[in-house]
Amino acid sequence: MQPPGVIIAATIGSVAGAFILYGVGRLPSRERLMAFFDTKPMRLLGFKGDDISSAIVWFGRTGQVTVLICRCIPVVRSLISIPAGTTKMNVATFALYTFAGSTVWNSVLCTLGYGAGSAWQSVTADAEWISNIMKCVIIATVLVAAVLWIVKRIVPKLRERKSQA
Repeated sequence: MQPPGVIIAATIGSVAGAFILYGVGRLPSRERLMAFFDTKPMRLLGFKGDDISSAIVWFGRTGQVTVLICRCIPVVRSLISIPAGTTKMNVATFALYTFAGSTVWNSVLCTLGYGAGSAWQSVTADAEWISNIMKCVIIATVLVAAVLWIVKRIVPKLRERKSQA
């Protein structure tokens, strides 16, 4: 198959998957989400029901463009559909942003893959060190974020609970 056909097929798949996750985001009501984030385990992690309201207001004000931008960021490109559904983003706008962003991302990836041709094995072998560095950077970032989260959110809650007892 030639690149235009691959790009079209990949974009159709991307948009279909995005709508499934958009639907998942629309399932729970705002009240149900707020109640979930007000549960004891979520409060222990530092969340509050009001966080949902704040996130919905932010997404409604500025977040819609992030649907377009996030289509070019691995992993996030799929997950951004959930808050779009939760905030009940206009379906036509969601479809337009998803289609545009996915088309750009798929065009870049498919064109690079086509350009690499049969040399993909040597290209991936030569670039393996970059992959290893990125894995280390991602793991370090996650670990630092987890430590900061614990120090800023959980430790104060535990201290507060201990002082009340």
